[in-house]
Amino acid sequence: MVHQYKLGGHDIVIDVCSGAIHETDDVTYDLIAQFPDREREELVSELAKAYDLPVDEVEEIYDDVLALKEEGQLFTEDTFEPMAGELKARTSGVVKALCLHVAHTCNLNCSYCFASQGRFHGERALMSFETGKRAIDFLVENSGTRRNLEVDFFGGEPLMNWEVVKQIVAYARSIEKENKKNFRFTLTTNGMLLNDEVIEYANREMHNVVLSLDGRKEVHDRFRKDYAGKGSYDTIVPKFQKLVEARGGRDYYIRGTFTHANPDFLEDIKTMLDLGFTELSMEPVVCAPGDPMALTKEDQAIVMDQYEKLAELMLTRAKEGRPFTFYHYMIDLEGGPCIYKRISGCGSGTEYMAVTPWGDLYPCHQFVGEEAFRLGDIWKGVTNREAQGEFAACNVYARKECRDCWARLFCAGGCAANAYHATGSVRGVYEAGCDLFKKRLECAIMVKIAEE
Repeated sequence: MVHQYKLGGHDIVIDVCSGAIHETDDVTYDLIAQFPDREREELVSELAKAYDLPVDEVEEIYDDVLALKEEGQLFTEDTFEPMAGELKARTSGVVKALCLHVAHTCNLNCSYCFASQGRFHGERALMSFETGKRAIDFLVENSGTRRNLEVDFFGGEPLMNWEVVKQIVAYARSIEKENKKNFRFTLTTNGMLLNDEVIEYANREMHNVVLSLDGRKEVHDRFRKDYAGKGSYDTIVPKFQKLVEARGGRDYYIRGTFTHANPDFLEDIKTMLDLGFTELSMEPVVCAPGDPMALTKEDQAIVMDQYEKLAELMLTRAKEGRPFTFYHYMIDLEGGPCIYKRISGCGSGTEYMAVTPWGDLYPCHQFVGEEAFRLGDIWKGVTNREAQGEFAACNVYARKECRDCWARLFCAGGCAANAYHATGSVRGVYEAGCDLFKKRLECAIMVKIAEE
């Protein structure tokens, strides 16, 4: 299977199963499009006439395309399906990352919050150090021979339980050497409680920091308010700027959410850039179709156009010596990810789990509070094998809709949580999300080609 598209003045051909990406001229582009279904002589003659070229020149192009096919760089067959279950089984029982919900409470009252203002449809709670300590032990015990382990401090708002965060980090550091492990911590925060002490500590101990900001002040303050109804923009922006400056502009992300209120999210990206932030992520809201914040079909068209304009902005600023990173356009066309990840996906419920303040285990943070997906706890381990089995079997070939999709080996079947909340099944397909992913991927590939 090949996928072809034109964007930014580039003719791009993707060979789906080999991962080979080709930039072509118009003649070659048209020849590849018709190559599988046309006889050589007829196709060459027709294209020579259409482009006013000598027949022997088009013959050469045909031979080049044929050579690429024989080399496994065009029209490559999919041989990966039999490997999907086997590859997943290799890491069965090996956990490499935990998302620690240290605070099921929040000091903001964001109306689009999937976590119900940090409560995750349950009671407000803070994780104790004893629970956090046991979570670290659970991770070490179940990580096999993996050396690098990931721990995300999440909420709610994790800074509302800051002392416990520090205690957990100190404990993990104290057992690294004896267990031959290396912990990498991430902190996700709304910024309201950031201060000099938190900034200094986070910049010393946190491998990455995720900062929640939706862009323009009026957009951000529309949804991200405190319990008194006051927007948080003016409070958090100076704190974020201070943290990023102290961090040397590295290893952080400004993460925003766009909704029906701002499908023109590029304006929010520009605001972030004007504020001095260069490591950016803007995510589409995921909510019920009838929700006032949900993206409509009309919004989708706007968002698609915004992604293209974002790619153009990235290229323009790069030429000006003012580059920035957009999370969804980060793509390595040479090194990875490996075929295991391309087939198996994110590893939620198998390699990655979320831990509640009470020590319960869930497949990821977006399933917390969904009792059917409670996997077990950090003391007894995974006991709900049936639920875990659903995630273990949740590879790109488990979804019939993915089998003929050109992007399947880039997205690995997409987000199980988004699929579940959109369709009621972790093996479902969140179609709106798929469409946006494919547009982002096309733009990301175009940017990489233009940068060469």
